[in-house]
Amino acid sequence: MATQVTYRRIRDEPAPSDGVRVLVDRIWPRGVRKDDAHLDEWLREIAPSTELRRWYGHDPARFTEFRRRYLAELREPERREPVRHLRALARDRNVTLLTATRDVEHSQAAVLAEWLSGKRS
Repeated sequence: MATQVTYRRIRDEPAPSDGVRVLVDRIWPRGVRKDDAHLDEWLREIAPSTELRRWYGHDPARFTEFRRRYLAELREPERREPVRHLRALARDRNVTLLTATRDVEHSQAAVLAEWLSGKRS
């Protein structure tokens, strides 16, 4: 059975098909209790840099450039281990990437899911 990488908001109810649930935000989501998050890991090291996150500001008009810059950050040496870990998780089980962002289609979780699924480089 093929594995899948999906993404959703951390506030969404967990689904049986979620598999491993990984928060990919650098900052803990406001108003979410850790006990209520239903996550397996918080991989903050995979999140965009603070500088990139601030520049982007969740402006959909900047998403294409955000995506390009974020993928470049993922190739930096200090990201090697978190990237390796996330790829290993996705190798043999379903993974759901979680974010607090309201617009998940224009988030780092969407970029990561697409990248891990091999749909774009």
